[in-house]
Amino acid sequence: MRIGQYSDSFLPIVDGVGRVVFSYAETLGLMGHNSYVFAPMADMGNLSGCHFQVIEYKTMRMPGRMPYRVGLPQLDFRFGKQTRGIALDIVHVHSPFMMGSAGLTLAKKRRLPVVGSFHSKLYDDFRMALKLEPLARLGVQRVVAFYSQCDEVWAVSASSGETLREYGYQGEIVVMENGTDIRALDGSVLPELRERFALREDLPVLLYVGQLNWKKNILRTLEAAKLLKEQGLAFRLLLAGQGPHRGEMEEKVREFALDGYVTFTGHITTARELDGLYSLSKLFVFPSLYDNAPMVLREAAAMGTPAVLIAGSNAAECVINGQNGLTCEDDAESLRETIARVLRDDALLTRMGNAARDTIPVPWTGLMEKAAERYQALIHRKIVG
Repeated sequence: MRIGQYSDSFLPIVDGVGRVVFSYAETLGLMGHNSYVFAPMADMGNLSGCHFQVIEYKTMRMPGRMPYRVGLPQLDFRFGKQTRGIALDIVHVHSPFMMGSAGLTLAKKRRLPVVGSFHSKLYDDFRMALKLEPLARLGVQRVVAFYSQCDEVWAVSASSGETLREYGYQGEIVVMENGTDIRALDGSVLPELRERFALREDLPVLLYVGQLNWKKNILRTLEAAKLLKEQGLAFRLLLAGQGPHRGEMEEKVREFALDGYVTFTGHITTARELDGLYSLSKLFVFPSLYDNAPMVLREAAAMGTPAVLIAGSNAAECVINGQNGLTCEDDAESLRETIARVLRDDALLTRMGNAARDTIPVPWTGLMEKAAERYQALIHRKIVG
């Protein structure tokens, strides 16, 4: 098959959607399909070893939304020429914005089937960006109209599918969860990371990986860290990633007198180093109410690191409290109590980490075999009418 993945975010941005698109394209390419990614132009680094082709359009920086970029693919002659030269069998759109619209337009013109993946709580994004409730609701109506034009809609979890239903979408939704790259830990990276981030072996490490954006509920983690310090508990909290609110978070760390307790690692560029950070951490702290099916939770589980999440959140859908992870209430005291309790119980952490490894990660290969079957069925349905 010749499969086009359309996304508004891709490398070097490492948000969830961009990483999912990369894994789709690479895994499908390894399976022998002709795999293409249509995405905004950026410095993606060396992709010579990848098993897919990237078709880029010109962009410019988005003020206040770094590292994201914006542009009009319809106005990029080179992008249009490259696109016309590729005979796709199916289009898979991963957002309802610029690239999603471009993919949908091309599919209609060529009479190709379209899969639309719903990844994010877009109403929250609209409300944060637009500031006005009526505009946010209008944005959601546009999202529903977009997905209603797709031949099949995939959600990354059952709860994210319910979110799309709450927005007003009434069609069928297929749950196609996110996968994980299952690989062995390169133990040689551990001393390197300990030295780089001054991690003492006698101090438990708490880890967050993701965008440094307040919408990820990172304030709750910092509030809990403040309470843990006041309790007299020794620990190190690593915040790994990049994002628009890093400066504000650094100010909050100083306000809470957490210097020496919290370290901003910056963007971790390699899977080897990221696996090492998961492995060095006692607990993965991810109180996000925004995320639907975070890949980072699955990556942590693959390294045997249990997570603490907010009870009832979409992110916590695959976690059974006290068995393969932990859940708490969305307040600093509940998070503090949960962290403090389990840090005193290494046996419990080990049991939960092993259970997380056994129950949460799903290999990308198996998922892409399922995806390829659905692609084939949609192509066949389009051909026969």
